[in-house]
Amino acid sequence: MDFSALFLTLLAGSLFLYFLRCLISQRRLGSSKLPLPPGTMGWPYVGETFQLYSQDPNVFFQTKQKRYGSVFKTHVLGCPCVMISSPEAAKFVLVTKSHLFKPTFPASKERMLGKQAIFFHQGDYHAKLRKLVLRAFMPESIRNMVPDIESIAQDSLRIWEGTMINTYQEMKTYTFNVALLSIFGKDEVLYREDLKRCYYILEKGYNSMPVNLPGTLFHKSMKARKELSQILARILSERRQNGSSHNDLLGSFMGDKEELTDEQIADNIIGVIFAARDTTASVMSWILKYLAENPNVLEAVTEEQMAIRKDKEEGESLTWGDTKKMPLTSRVIQETLRVASILSFTFREAVEDVEYEGTNIRLNR
Repeated sequence: MDFSALFLTLLAGSLFLYFLRCLISQRRLGSSKLPLPPGTMGWPYVGETFQLYSQDPNVFFQTKQKRYGSVFKTHVLGCPCVMISSPEAAKFVLVTKSHLFKPTFPASKERMLGKQAIFFHQGDYHAKLRKLVLRAFMPESIRNMVPDIESIAQDSLRIWEGTMINTYQEMKTYTFNVALLSIFGKDEVLYREDLKRCYYILEKGYNSMPVNLPGTLFHKSMKARKELSQILARILSERRQNGSSHNDLLGSFMGDKEELTDEQIADNIIGVIFAARDTTASVMSWILKYLAENPNVLEAVTEEQMAIRKDKEEGESLTWGDTKKMPLTSRVIQETLRVASILSFTFREAVEDVEYEGTNIRLNR
């Protein structure tokens, strides 16, 4: 499998539900000729966050859509926002009027990932970071990782053998291990367990209210975020002392010409893990589902993989060249990316007033 192509495609993959984190300017509310979208804002500050996350989110969306239609306002994770869910609205935001929106996240996610992460910037800084990420996942950078990625897969299969598993959760674990390898190279072995422990705590607070009080999920997550930064600082210090070059993502960020601060590097390392882990695990789960539902395709993919294995000596690992002998496998991946819902929702912020279906979506200034 060409993990580079899969990773980069997922970053720009098609999404199912689109959030517009469009903060509504209250002081200009009375001057608009157009109404705000229908909906309710819930309790002060808390909004409707508990209604969203205390149940299956699909139930929340379905209830709102049935009452208000495919465009409605609400208040979640400390952010007044407008939710849209129709294909037409998605095209409006991502294609027709894409220049009026920028990627964003609620305040809780922004504080956890770090304000220097690529998601929260545009212009030259964003372009620079994008170039560094792409450079780390070019063929010349990842070709030597193929045997290690295969080893991670084999270890996972041995653990799963004879047991019942939660496919998505196990795919998240596998993807996280591959992500650490891609980011830190061989260095990840020394820090793998500490990185996992801290990131898993951080992850639990992604959808929590940004209340940084002892005992809250957000507080625990922020403590884990601080410890993650300390681990990354140790890795950076050791690499600088050794003076050796690396072709992984951390090495790309550390290039002398890039002049990134340690804070910028840490924010973007955590951001890349966040962007890649769940999306990659999601598409891999969909692939397994579709293959199980299409036994003829599963048989053909299996034959393609076994043909490659037969050409190998006992114990010989896969190589970069072997990944080029998987045309059917690659087509299965691409078709899954085309038809599957990789994410439940994502966030966008309006950079100026936006009119949609007779309503006015406004940026809070």
